[in-house]
Amino acid sequence: MTGYETLLVESVEPHIIKVTLNRPQAMNAMTTRMGEEMRSLFRDFDHSRQPDVRVVILTGSGEKAFCAGADLKERQGMSEDVWRRQHVIFEEACEALWRFPAPVIAAVNGVALGGGCEYALACDLIVAAEHARFGQPEVTRGIMPGTGGTQRLPRRAGIARGKELLYTGRMIDAREAAAWGLVNHVVPASGLMDKALELARLIARNGPIAVRQVKKAVDRGMELPLAEALAFEIEAYNICIPSEDRHEGVDAFNEKRAPVFKNR
Repeated sequence: MTGYETLLVESVEPHIIKVTLNRPQAMNAMTTRMGEEMRSLFRDFDHSRQPDVRVVILTGSGEKAFCAGADLKERQGMSEDVWRRQHVIFEEACEALWRFPAPVIAAVNGVALGGGCEYALACDLIVAAEHARFGQPEVTRGIMPGTGGTQRLPRRAGIARGKELLYTGRMIDAREAAAWGLVNHVVPASGLMDKALELARLIARNGPIAVRQVKKAVDRGMELPLAEALAFEIEAYNICIPSEDRHEGVDAFNEKRAPVFKNR
């Protein structure tokens, strides 16, 4: 897929696409243009042209950074009004990433700081290279996280640990991030994409309607009281029942063969 200045978007295998933040000269820092392109890609993704995308892998270009946060050089001298309008773009981009219907795996290939950490936290799973580091250093620059960091970080790491990172602005390495529950897997840098693809393949071989409904049930359920979340789970479950994929799954089990899901 072409047409982006700051992103590389490519189909790497059937059902799997890779999105690369592509500003390695600036540690993949977020500019207004990158925010617009991320928002466009994840909010306005053309499912009619690629109806069977089942997993997205999000990573950064180069070996140093997944994303170092907002580009402070672009923000130098920025007026308050322009700053706020830019931030709305960043908010909408992160929300589009979070709400993307298919699972998204962050392959964190270096530092994930500020908005970059928030981008990673907006993904469903995180695989990190051993040299990766995570942090929300906004308070060290007189500002605060504003694209989900104060909400998603404590939900993953726990309130006390989340507050520690948010209040101090310090970074943690990949191993500590895994121990805190932020990261699913830590691997050598040379094996980062292999691990991300391994997980993507495991997801992509399953019923895509079912996987999307699981994601919807988990994410929506986390926003609701338990009784309402359980009711929503049944709503999501019932979407699977009339699907051809549900019939295929049962038939394949009884015929002792691998299912061939068609996303319908």
